Amino acid sequence: MTGNESKSARMERLIRTYFEGCNEANFEKMTSCLTPDAIHYFPPDMYDGPWYGGATIARGWQAAVEKLGSYWVIDRLITDAERGEAVIEWSHYKTKLGVTLRGAEWYEFDDETGLICELRAYYSSPQDKSLQRLELGGMDYEGRGYSTRPPSGARG
Repeated sequence: MTGNESKSARMERLIRTYFEGCNEANFEKMTSCLTPDAIHYFPPDMYDGPWYGGATIARGWQAAVEKLGSYWVIDRLITDAERGEAVIEWSHYKTKLGVTLRGAEWYEFDDETGLICELRAYYSSPQDKSLQRLELGGMDYEGRGYSTRPPSGARG
């Protein structure tokens, strides 16, 4: 922890820094938030299974930015400092495809380093290739204050 920063604040800062790194396709920024042996789990039939290692995770998101124009927004974030866990809801804009994905991730933090050691992604719907908006049916995302498009100039 830095100065008076609480464990909860540090966890939130790490997640936000990790997302900045993802959006920037910045390998060093992403890996600085992850343990070298971090693991990222995904729903079945995605990415040929989990990604093992902080470097593998970072390279995967670099490729998504390059190929899909990926841009991610954290819509909600809750930390549990006592348990060393956090959960977020996110929006993933695949700007080159005009596709929006919604989902959530569960984060676990390493007790010794404080870095992210495990991510578990949950999607709000199957990745139906015929849909452009993959989100919970009937939910008023805009009315609840969720992001509804990537920031202008994000990619495209």
